[in-house]
Amino acid sequence: MITLKYHIEGGNFTNAGFASSQVKKTLKQLNVDPKLIKKVVVAMYEGEVNIVAHARKGEILVTITPDEVKMVLKDEGEGIADVEMAMKAGFSTASQKVREMGFGAGMGLPNIKKNVDQLIIETEVGVGTTLTMIKKLMA
Repeated sequence: MITLKYHIEGGNFTNAGFASSQVKKTLKQLNVDPKLIKKVVVAMYEGEVNIVAHARKGEILVTITPDEVKMVLKDEGEGIADVEMAMKAGFSTASQKVREMGFGAGMGLPNIKKNVDQLIIETEVGVGTTLTMIKKLMA
């Protein structure tokens, strides 16, 4: 089992994607199927960008076993007021500033759901959100 931990700074778009690229490198070294790596990285990147765009700070904990990749993304941010709406493609609460940087198109959560086998969203408005994502590596 491999455990990786990353601290994410809210508003720091310069480093957005660092954690997901490190996980990609690790999965490549473990000879994981490139199609599965792509799904893991897309899901994790979307979650990572959500932390940067919507939270003060966050933490990502990734556990890799021969069977699965489990990603837990926990942030201290605004939380999600309406999870059902947030799951709809194109729905976004991103600020104008975030949109001007090319983020906030409202595809984050839908893309995550599409690329993982299990997605659990725990959120409290004004406190933060925890996403638990699991991608199976074995059939």
